[in-house]
Amino acid sequence: MTDSGPFLPRRKLLAGSAVALTAAGLGGLSAQARAQNKALPAYAAWKDANALTVHSANTLETRRSAFGASVITPSDQLYIRNNLPPPDASVLSDRDAWELWVEGVKSPRALTLRDLKTLGIESVATVLQCSGNGRGFFPSKPSGTPWTVGAAGCVMWTGVPLRAVAQALGGVADGRKFITGTGGEKLPEGVDPKSVIVERSVPIQALGEALLAWEMNGTPLSIAHGGPLRLVLPGYQGVNNIKYIKRLAFTDAESDAKIMAHGYRLTPPGGTANASQPSVLEMNVKSWINSPSDDGGPLKAGRVQIVGVAFGGGQAVKQVEVSLDGGKSWKAAQLFGPDLGRFAWRQFVLSAELPAGTHVLASRATDASGQVQPQDRLENVGGYNNNSWADHAVKVTVA
Repeated sequence: MTDSGPFLPRRKLLAGSAVALTAAGLGGLSAQARAQNKALPAYAAWKDANALTVHSANTLETRRSAFGASVITPSDQLYIRNNLPPPDASVLSDRDAWELWVEGVKSPRALTLRDLKTLGIESVATVLQCSGNGRGFFPSKPSGTPWTVGAAGCVMWTGVPLRAVAQALGGVADGRKFITGTGGEKLPEGVDPKSVIVERSVPIQALGEALLAWEMNGTPLSIAHGGPLRLVLPGYQGVNNIKYIKRLAFTDAESDAKIMAHGYRLTPPGGTANASQPSVLEMNVKSWINSPSDDGGPLKAGRVQIVGVAFGGGQAVKQVEVSLDGGKSWKAAQLFGPDLGRFAWRQFVLSAELPAGTHVLASRATDASGQVQPQDRLENVGGYNNNSWADHAVKVTVA
């Protein structure tokens, strides 16, 4: 989302104001520091505790300094965001028996994971990102997890193309405008299912790239990341990539579940969420610096490699620029590492001399369509879609 979105940012940063950039770039870090001592939840006990900030049992964030310089995020370092507690691990005892009900096709029916594996197979690398990534930088302190940069990763999915499943069942029925996925979490008793169920709809145009994935980074999907089966929508924010998917429907209208009708909407400050407001769907162009990081120690004066990641949602990354002075001036960075396609992120590096003192480092990406990562965040009640380069800047001390 750029500054030309449905409503204008409330806050405007001065491009040369290191003070404003520093304040924005450090937002939410105290909350992360307090979360460092929390233990990993049992279903994610296999993860690398040193790489993660545990906000809650359902929200784990990758530390900025833990990302490293490789394009694929290791599974044991990847963030977790669950809207409901995950199912019991027993659902993985016979993965191939997991059933998915498919409707909105000419021949609706239930398919087991075993059935799905006979219909085709593809792999795709995508950025997986929570739509609230960057919420911790909002001065309005929206409710929800105060993510900084770590509610994201780049992973490799393997599964069957959704288009192949639709074709095997006679094709999508006429007039269907949306793909609606429903999660298989156990719902709490005594409440309206529509008020808590994880069910999201995306435009039918996503069909061409959508995947029903049973494998991530070369291993069967864990409970932590949606196993045994997950809907993967390249270029879309994480909430739309339905975990434990039990129902896949091609529909003529969006889901009326609360998480779709009212949740994850770009609600203007002071407003109330409703279905007329833009929904959190596709990701926007974004980048940030991982090294040197704001959770690392002081640096020695001299040459430093400034390394980070950039992605364009549904577009490839065209270029990345880096600023050493809080946005007053910019230098072209170099993209490096393998290009895993337009849905993956690219690593970038700028080699620079940093003298003793304090420096505010920022990065700014441009995608293949010409969209430039904006300086300002789009103010909204939920703290969604923050791709402000100013907010994601890092302040480093050089001795």
